[in-house]
Amino acid sequence: MKNKFVRSLLMLSVLTSATVSLQAQGKHCSIARAAGDWAYTYTGSILTQNGFVPAASVGHFHQDAAGNISGNQFRSVGGNSAAEDITGTVTVSADCTATATINVLVNGEVQRTAVLAAVYDTNMNHARDIFQSLTLANGANVPVVLTADVTRLFPRED
Repeated sequence: MKNKFVRSLLMLSVLTSATVSLQAQGKHCSIARAAGDWAYTYTGSILTQNGFVPAASVGHFHQDAAGNISGNQFRSVGGNSAAEDITGTVTVSADCTATATINVLVNGEVQRTAVLAAVYDTNMNHARDIFQSLTLANGANVPVVLTADVTRLFPRED
């Protein structure tokens, strides 16, 4: 009787471990799981010849299962605000890190391109980004210290 109990307990333990392991493997991040509608804010500073200038933005975008992004934002730099469109692409790694290249457009013309590093958390319903670079349309690099907080509009439950 005691041996049957121990074997049953051992078998239950093995099955539970296998199930937990499979669930953990199924919870990895992917470009397809990142697809959806997102909202964000970014804040920080842009370094100009006259020193640091505060910058902030609020926006939203749609990301498809191939990693294509399109949306719009309202930004303020040094108190000057503007409405802008965004397009770009994102790549997502299984470890929940990502890299995005975002073009900012006004009237269909690219004004600048940003490269962002990101980390997804909260079951891929949230991300934290930092700007790695910002390049103007003329090729000039602009030093920035900008971070973004990104939240899925319609959270995933899986």
